Amino acid sequence: MTLKTTLISATAALALIAGSAFAGSHSAKNPDVGGAEMFADKNIIENAVNSADHTTLVAAVQAAGLVETLLCAGPFTVFAPTNAAFAALPEGTVETLLKPENKDMLVKILTCHVVAADAMSMAIKGMVDDDNGKHPVPTVGGCTLQATYDGDMIMIEDEQGGTATVTIADVKQSNGVIHVIDKVLLPAK
Repeated sequence: MTLKTTLISATAALALIAGSAFAGSHSAKNPDVGGAEMFADKNIIENAVNSADHTTLVAAVQAAGLVETLLCAGPFTVFAPTNAAFAALPEGTVETLLKPENKDMLVKILTCHVVAADAMSMAIKGMVDDDNGKHPVPTVGGCTLQATYDGDMIMIEDEQGGTATVTIADVKQSNGVIHVIDKVLLPAK
């Protein structure tokens, strides 16, 4: 084997090792949500429709006419309440909100779950730390949520004082990130 062949082989081997290390550190798989795989190369809507835990949210987004918005490039951070979170609202609330005459209120509630930024959990924790334990989070809907955390658990307080816990964080999307939450966030009355 010549020196030139040895150098080419060594360079190729190093490139392969470096490429594998880079791919492994930057291609972490998204967590499954609602029994479905979430793909980082799909947008928020394309992934959300596959989650069995978010059928109420998807129906609400459709009724509010927000599908096209969430198909856009973003970036968006969506705090996505589960079906159980919607079921915990007072009886009849979801049905009432889904009526065409209540579309404005539905849009307000849903857009108070959306932030016009791509905020991963570590960034949220950093902002909370920078603000001495509580970070204001302005939403697309004009609400200001309050982010806090305890250990690994991020909590989001709505304008009525209710607090949702992020149960699945950092679900990467092509147009942002989803954080699954256990409560519907409500705007001030």
